[in-house]
Order: sequence, then C-alpha cells, then structure tokens
Amino acid sequence: MFIHWGPVSIVGTEIGWSRGAERRGRQGVGEVPVEVYDNLYRMFKPVKFRPEEWVELARDAGMKYLVFTTKHHDGFCNFDSKLTDYKITSERSPYKKDIVRMLSDACHSGGIDWGVYYSQPDWHHDDYRNGSRHARYIEYLHGQVRELLTGYGKTAMWFFDGLGGKAADWDSPRLLRMMRQMQPELIINNRAGLPADNDTPEQRIGMFQNHRAWETCATVGRQWSYKPDDTLRPIEECLRGLVCCAIGDGNFLFNIGPRPDGTMEPSHAARLREMGAFLRRYGESIYGTRGGPFVAPDENKRPVKAQGFALAEGNWWGGSTNKGNTIYLHLLRWPSDEIVLPAIPRKVVRHSVLTGGDAVLRQTVQGITMSVARERRHAVDTIVKLELDGSARTLDAIRPA
Repeated sequence: MFIHWGPVSIVGTEIGWSRGAERRGRQGVGEVPVEVYDNLYRMFKPVKFRPEEWVELARDAGMKYLVFTTKHHDGFCNFDSKLTDYKITSERSPYKKDIVRMLSDACHSGGIDWGVYYSQPDWHHDDYRNGSRHARYIEYLHGQVRELLTGYGKTAMWFFDGLGGKAADWDSPRLLRMMRQMQPELIINNRAGLPADNDTPEQRIGMFQNHRAWETCATVGRQWSYKPDDTLRPIEECLRGLVCCAIGDGNFLFNIGPRPDGTMEPSHAARLREMGAFLRRYGESIYGTRGGPFVAPDENKRPVKAQGFALAEGNWWGGSTNKGNTIYLHLLRWPSDEIVLPAIPRKVVRHSVLTGGDAVLRQTVQGITMSVARERRHAVDTIVKLELDGSARTLDAIRPA
C-alpha cells in the first residue's frame, strides 16, 4: 500500500505539483496560489484519522507493507521534525499529532511492514537549489532522514523521490551510508542518484527482470493524492497490474489517497478489498514466488499510448511464477486455444487449474502444450498449477527464441 496524504487533500488537487510557485529545477507552477497552498496546514484537522483502520484495509487488500508520504515536494512534514515548523505538529496546526508516529506504530502492531516515502526536492524550503545555500539544505535533508530512521521503529523500505536529481545533489553516498548504518536491513530505491536496491517503474508495468529487484508504483485512481471525482481503475485492470508485476519478478506498490478527514474514499477502499478477495483465493501463486521460468513471447508488443495496464499483444499470453517444486502459469489472454511452452528439464507430475475447471496438458521432449476450455477460463487470469519432480526455483528463465 502506497499512501499520498497531507493538507492538500482539503482542495483535492495533486500533492506538491499543484502548488503555485517556482519549483526550482522543474518547469511550471501549479494551479493553487502559493499563499493558499502553504497555509492549508492551518486548516488541516483530520479528526476521523484512525491509523489502525488504514492498516486493517491494507491487510484486507492482501498487502504486506505500507509506504507513507512523510514529506512530499511541497516540503510539508507529516511528522514531528525538530528541523522545521512547517509540520503537522506545529503550533499553527489545529491537529498537532504526529501522523507518522501514529501510522508507523499501527503498522508495527498490526503486522504490516513500515515504509517511508521522502522527497528530496523541497519547493518550500528557502535553501533548496538556491545557489551555495543548497549545501545547507543537504544537511537539513540528512537530518530529517536521521529523524525518521531513529524515531519511528524498524523501517523496512525507503522510497526516495528525487525527480531525476544526481547523487551529488543530495550527497547520496554519505546519506546512504548513514542509512545503512542505522538500519542495515533497509531496502532503498533508486531515486537518489544511485542504483541502491531496486528499480521503480511508475504508472506502468515493468518488463520481466530477475537480475535486479523492481517495484511498480501506481494509483488506484488517476491522481496520487485525494481527488473528489477521481476515476477509479476497474478491478480487472487492478488485478492485471498485480499479476503482471508478479510474473515479471517484481513487486506492486498500489496507491490510495485518503480524504481530508482521514477516511478512505469508500469506492477506492472497496476496490482494494476486491483485490484482497482475489488474493485470498489465489495468493499461493503470488506470495513468496519469483517470476518465471516461462517468459511469454512478444512481451514488448504493448499498444502505443494505451491507457492503464495494457496487456501485450501478438503471441503474448501472460507469464509464470514459481516457488518450491511448483510453476504457476498465469494466462491473461489466449492468442490461440493451445499454449505452447518450451521444454524444461523437469517432469510435470501433476497439474490443476486453481481458478476452476481442468487443463489438458501434454509434455514431450520438445516442450509442453496446454489448453483450458473457453467456458472455464477466468475473466482476468486463468491460473494453471504445474507440480514438478524437482525444483522450479533453480530453473533459468526461458525466453522464446
């Protein structure tokens, strides 16, 4: 679960980007006048915010970790930073409670791994990209990262958002050394000018990649933060995003933007729970798996300018996940009634269709052919389980010739 939230939810525009002031290093200004945007926190009082309910929603959705916007590009801090007064605990704030403290505590007690989103760009801070004063801003940034890693318990992952900045812009080598010394098991993304631990495709499904960890971040609606009339992705599209990340050997970080009172938009929360219902039935083919070994042909043939998580075309049928001695075929489309798979150095000793019905499967030295009757194909993802006479995890990825 990804959550973008802050005072901007009062006006329902995009977080950070709708601020009507110079962005220093980025072109354009937002639609909300700066004197309005920068004072929204004086009206922000989310009296219905119940962090345990957010954690419960994450669990209901089948999510295992939560990443929260501690500070976005607008510079506002959802935590009790000692380095600024532009924060939720300011004397000028009517709420005065440390949201990050409340939510991180709820995650730790609720069995959900806690993760931090932190923007290095800060369009509110006077020193940010302001000539020689930027060196002073770097120390501010490092200080806030230190605060977040020392005051809020174990942090599982860290999502930087540097908008393409270079490592020198944040003194990232020193910054990441400090972070790893403080929390050695921390997973850090690639948005601080260094590769770090994982790649971060945004609002698109990543391609198959098993040599380096990756995680797609995307929105359940069309805007990262709360938008009253936002368009919700259909459940089929949401599930396609989830499954395509798994077969590509990646993770899925799915965003929801809470309302200004601290509650979730009911239709958005319901969509996440629909995904959780799918995972309760078929989660064995997602959780704890790796992508592969079968990589479908024509993975790159995705429609140009397609909206949403568009599936590839041509002979692409989906992909596979694996764990232990099992391969799960995820059939997201049927370019023909019979799917032909390359040969593997394992014998299929048993097969079944998790989503219902039966599969006809033949294995020879040339390969595997498999079909499922049209009336028994799942509307989104027909999942065929192949149990092998040996490890599936040790098989190399098999790409079509």
